[in-house]
Amino acid sequence: MHHTGRYSKYIRPISILLDLLVVNALSIYFFSNLYVDFTYYIPYQIFAWFFIAILVRFYEVYRFTSPVEIISKLLKQSTIFLLVVIAFFPFAKTTVFSGNAIAWFLSISFVIITAFKYFFFYYLKKYRLLTHNNFRSAIIIGYTNEALNLKEVFETRQDYGYRFFGFFSDKKQGLEIRGRVEEVKQYVLENRIDEIYCSLNEISNEKIKDLIQFADENLKTIKFIPDTKDILTKNLKIDYYELFPVLSLQKTSLHDPLVKGFKRAFDILFSSIVIVFVLSWLTPIIGLLILIESRGSIFFVQGRPGLDEREFFCYKFRSMHRNLNTEQEASRNDPRVTRMGRFMRKTSIDELPQFFNVFLGDMSVVGPRPHLWSQNKAYATKIKKYMVRLYVKPGITGLAQVKGFRGEIETDEDMINRIKYDVFYIENWSFVMDIKIIFQTVINIFKGEEKAY
Repeated sequence: MHHTGRYSKYIRPISILLDLLVVNALSIYFFSNLYVDFTYYIPYQIFAWFFIAILVRFYEVYRFTSPVEIISKLLKQSTIFLLVVIAFFPFAKTTVFSGNAIAWFLSISFVIITAFKYFFFYYLKKYRLLTHNNFRSAIIIGYTNEALNLKEVFETRQDYGYRFFGFFSDKKQGLEIRGRVEEVKQYVLENRIDEIYCSLNEISNEKIKDLIQFADENLKTIKFIPDTKDILTKNLKIDYYELFPVLSLQKTSLHDPLVKGFKRAFDILFSSIVIVFVLSWLTPIIGLLILIESRGSIFFVQGRPGLDEREFFCYKFRSMHRNLNTEQEASRNDPRVTRMGRFMRKTSIDELPQFFNVFLGDMSVVGPRPHLWSQNKAYATKIKKYMVRLYVKPGITGLAQVKGFRGEIETDEDMINRIKYDVFYIENWSFVMDIKIIFQTVINIFKGEEKAY
């Protein structure tokens, strides 16, 4: 997989961490004489900061975000945060309210945070201009006035960080035209293009649907240049490159940096509890029972496609005799499965070592189950939206599994239903849904499942 901006993914986490360090350190400094119980106040403040940031989209700052928009986000965040800080004092009876201390705390906090934000914003722009690092490659389908205007934005605003590769059109010919629309897919793959921009004046709805599917399957970004044509029924959002509007498909909440951070924190907490309080004593017992019945390692380690189709090594307790058919799914009455293995697979105990994968960051507690590489290759182009499941980390359990679509894939319909639930989970994620899936997984283990073999 080709990735641009290999370090840019760290900018938001660093920005969040610095902001939290600033508000927490300064609150301790300014409120230390107000008899504030910081064991309650600091968690309250962190939770409030995150909640407000999600509400006002404080950390959604992109290469094309204007300085005015950043100021607007800062004002919204600071105003609501001020009210939340003030609201703490009436409920903490032992504290002394000081408007002067709160004013100094918030004023200095937001001066520093504003400085951080603009430093990152302008540093990244200058860094792109000087090094051309973190540039994203782009093509435009269509040769309309809107497309030409967008090309001019790409070329004149180098600080946006785009490298324009050319137009594709069925209606025009010339030096700037790279080829026809039907040649886009091959060109995108051969030249590792990151973003495809479509002028809706020159492309039919059928071709748009086909390109969306292509983008999903190959983890490419597709955006639309608006005009008077009917817009797709999918959720779209509008961004402005200066005064030029561009439509793009809405990402799910799981792509939000704050949501990803929250989900990761939950994964670390949950996996740590399982590792310390369950696997610490269960692993030696299970390992001994496995070795008594068959020779070999107590763990089965297998490469699986994970986030963005990057390979990771998935851990399980070994439930089969050693064999050369590791890319073959287990079937009913599979002779490779040991007696101990049948018990572990029936109770899902064999999956417990994957909490190490969760702790290491390769997996999540809840998410689409990681498939075999052979399944990935077989179904990637066969089933629509199959590759969408690779937009998020794979999970130990998932919505498809608790709905009964786990285990052996006997027909294409089994996989289609699994993908349907995986995509629904990704597009409609909520923390409550994760908790429900975890509880339902535990209930299903005790009830027993038909396809757990």
